[in-house]
Amino acid sequence: MNALTLLAAILFILMALIGGKKGVRSFLALFFNFAVIFVLLFFLNDPNINPIILTIIASTVISFINLFYINKVNNKTIPAFISTMITILILFLLIMILTNKAMIQGFGEEEVEELSIFSLYIGIDFTKIAASVIIMSTIGAIIDTAIAVSSPMREIHYHNPTISRKELFTSGLSIGKDILGTGTNTLFFAFFGGYLALFIWFKDLSYSLGDIANSKIFSAEMITSLCAGIGITMVIPITSWITAWYLHKNQEKKG
Repeated sequence: MNALTLLAAILFILMALIGGKKGVRSFLALFFNFAVIFVLLFFLNDPNINPIILTIIASTVISFINLFYINKVNNKTIPAFISTMITILILFLLIMILTNKAMIQGFGEEEVEELSIFSLYIGIDFTKIAASVIIMSTIGAIIDTAIAVSSPMREIHYHNPTISRKELFTSGLSIGKDILGTGTNTLFFAFFGGYLALFIWFKDLSYSLGDIANSKIFSAEMITSLCAGIGITMVIPITSWITAWYLHKNQEKKG
């Protein structure tokens, strides 16, 4: 048994023991998400298919898996899904502007030596690929934040059905404020943890702070992290409003 199999087995056992059936579904969702990304990468090689459309479809499928497959269709997952899609569409417009203005598509000069034996004339729009990468990097954080806001809001409404829509919306914002700090810090440390070797390489190359800040690799990853942070921030009020509206609308139908 190799290390990957052992770690996967430990993860499955822990998720099954702690999460029960939902933990098992969460474990299986990891493989479903991987399959979606694998299919996305396969079709991205086709120059006749728009990478942005593929990415939005993949993001929708991933949202379905992480929300409806794991947590089923209910009063918390439906608002979270709607909020996620709205946030992704808004963020998509920002990302397209950034990728065009920042010129982060393609490869940095640090990667030229490794890629010198390959042809870069592959007929794919690297600007759209860069936008797709950023969108796929932000979807997970946005889904997590959306469900983290809608779930406690549903509990608040369940235990206090007389709460007004405005008060419920305010409660959602309050919950989101607690999530916001930890969420953005998670993205920050994930970036620096994943690219620690790159920073060591920059140091060995005697890069100044200006050189690092203007490096295409560094800029692309920082823009990705910042876009994810913007997505987390935007989804909080969107989820709070949609969840408050959705719960009160359902209550009016039942009443």
